Parts: sequence; structure tokens; C-alpha cells
Amino acid sequence: MSPRQPLPFDPIDEAARRWSEHYPQVTRMHAVTSLMRVHQLVLTELDELLRPLGLTFARYEVLVLLSFTKRGELPLGKIGERLQVHATSVTSLVRRLADAGLIDRVQHPDDGRAFLARLTARGREVLAEATTVITEAEFGLGSLDEDQARQLSAVLHGPRAAAGDF
Repeated sequence: MSPRQPLPFDPIDEAARRWSEHYPQVTRMHAVTSLMRVHQLVLTELDELLRPLGLTFARYEVLVLLSFTKRGELPLGKIGERLQVHATSVTSLVRRLADAGLIDRVQHPDDGRAFLARLTARGREVLAEATTVITEAEFGLGSLDEDQARQLSAVLHGPRAAAGDF
């Protein structure tokens, strides 16, 4: 993919200007549109960095979550709960990670209807490589200094709490 040329104007500023001619809540419209654009940019960068390792950022998150557990395993339902994603998404992520040999999908020892995702040795190796890549890329937020990153987290805390994330 060839690098694209920057626009001679900020399209979000222009959209907000036009929005203001017809609708209220211009500041929030500008903020959410900016947030969604940055989400696209960061996720695209991280997914491209992880692609050579056979990962997406979503799959990477599953590996990280499993690595944080004592035994390197969790029930699929817990993965969805902790990553705050739908069960269908977890099933797809786990299937792809298992197909790649990065996790094993095993029967839950106490619940015959449930399955565990268990991190494999290969999964731990790929996770270590991926973590190096992600941290060297500053999680796609290299344009922010440490204080700005802290401020961003603080600003986003309110909407997450209001949505019942925690």
C-alpha cells in the first residue's frame, strides 16, 4: 500500500463546521468522530505490525489475558467477560488461535459443557515476540507523551464507567 497524501484540511473539523449548521452537540460530535478515527488508525497500525506473527490485536489480547492467569488457561466465557466481547467473537478468536497452535481448546474439567482456552508453549513464544513489537510501537500512540497518555486514559475513564464496564 502506498502512503497517502495528507488532506490540506482537517476533515473532522470541516464535518463539525457543517454539522453546526444543522445539529446541536458539535463538541461531542467532533470528539466522538476524532475518537473513532484514532481507533481506526491505532488498530490498523497494530494489526499490520502483528500480521507477520499471524495475529491481530484482538487475538493478541486473548494471549495476554491467558498469560496473566496462574495456569495459562481460562473458560471461554471468562475470556469474553474480561475482554468485554461477545461470545461469538471469543469463539472465532479461540478457533483461529487454536488453528495456529497458539492455544489448545480443552474440555473444562468441572463442566462438561464448557471449554478452556489454554496457552501453548508456542503461544507464549509468539506472545513474547508480539509484545516486543507492540511496545516498541508504543501501542500506536507514539505521538503522545507519557502525561498525555495518562490524561487520555483519565478522560476515557468516565464514559467507560458510565457504560458499566466496571
